[in-house]
Amino acid sequence: MALSTTLSAQSRLLCAERKPNPTTAISPTTSLLLPQVVTLCKNNKGGFCGKGIGVRRKARNNVVKASLKWEKGFANVEVFTKEHLAVSLAYDVAQLSNKYTRDKGSFTVVLSGGSLIKYLRKLVEAPYLETIDWSKWHVFWVEERVVAKDDLDSNYKVARDGFLSKVAIPGVQIYGIADALPADGAADVWETTLRRLVKNKVIDSSESGFPKFDLMLLGMGPDGEVASLFPGHPLLNEDKKWVSHLNDAPKPPPERITYTLPVINSASNIAMVVTGAGKANAVASALEDDKTHKLPVQLVSPRKGQLKWYLDKGAASKLFKE
Repeated sequence: MALSTTLSAQSRLLCAERKPNPTTAISPTTSLLLPQVVTLCKNNKGGFCGKGIGVRRKARNNVVKASLKWEKGFANVEVFTKEHLAVSLAYDVAQLSNKYTRDKGSFTVVLSGGSLIKYLRKLVEAPYLETIDWSKWHVFWVEERVVAKDDLDSNYKVARDGFLSKVAIPGVQIYGIADALPADGAADVWETTLRRLVKNKVIDSSESGFPKFDLMLLGMGPDGEVASLFPGHPLLNEDKKWVSHLNDAPKPPPERITYTLPVINSASNIAMVVTGAGKANAVASALEDDKTHKLPVQLVSPRKGQLKWYLDKGAASKLFKE
C-alpha cells in the first residue's frame, strides 16, 4: 500500500507564496515544481480547485484526494501548513497500521529524532487513539544518541514524552538503545536484536536479506543528513552492517548509532517529514539536483517501497517559482 494523502475540504495544501483569489485556479507561473504544474487552491464552495499535469483528484463526501508527481521521478511531494501536515501524516500512518496489522498481525515502525514526534500528535487524539490497534506496533529508531534514556538529547526520551507514553504499545515492543554500553556495543546489541526479530518473522526480510520495516518516519537536517548519516561521512558507504556507530558526529552529541542506508532503503514505506525554512536549501538541492547526490537524503531511495515527502511551506519555499 503506497503512502497516500486524503485532505478534508477544510485543509489547505499550500503550493504558492502568493495566495490567489480563492475562486480562481492558480496560474502555472506559481507552481511548486516546474514544469510539472500541480497546484491546489481552496474554492468558495468549500472544495478544492486544481490545475496541471499529474493531479489526481477524487471527490467523495466532500473529500479530495491529491497527489503530486515530479517528472524527474520523485513521487508524492506534498506541501502543507504545519497543522495540516500533522493531519495528513496521522491519516497515512493510521491507514498503513490498519493494513499491516490486518495482513500480517503486526506493524513495524521506525522513528527518528528532531521535530518528527510533534507531527505525530494527531495520532494520540480521536479517532486514532481508539481505533488503531496499538498492541500490534513494534517501534524502533533509525538512529540514537549514545546517552541515557532520560537525557534531553535522547531520541527515546523525546518519543516517550511526546508520543509513546500516550498510546498502549507494550513496553517489550519498544526497542530503545542499550544506554549502559558504549557506541560500538550499543550498535551491536541493536543489530543482534534486529536479526532475532527478522528470524522470528516480527520484521520482514527484504530480497537482499536486510530487515524490511513496514514504515520509516524520517526527518532531514539542514545539511541534508538523515538518521546519523552526514555529508561526506564514511558510513554513507557502509553496505554490509545493519547498524553502525560513529564517534565523530559533526553535531553534538558526537557518539551515535544509526541504521545504514541498505536498511533504510529496504523499507516498504518511507515518510520524509521536513519542516522549517532553515531546511529549504537542502530540500531544493535534494529535489532539483538528481545527478550529483551530494546529500545523504538523496541516497534515500527504497528499492521496492514507496517514498513520500511531507513538507511545510517553509521547507518548500525554495521550490516555488515566481
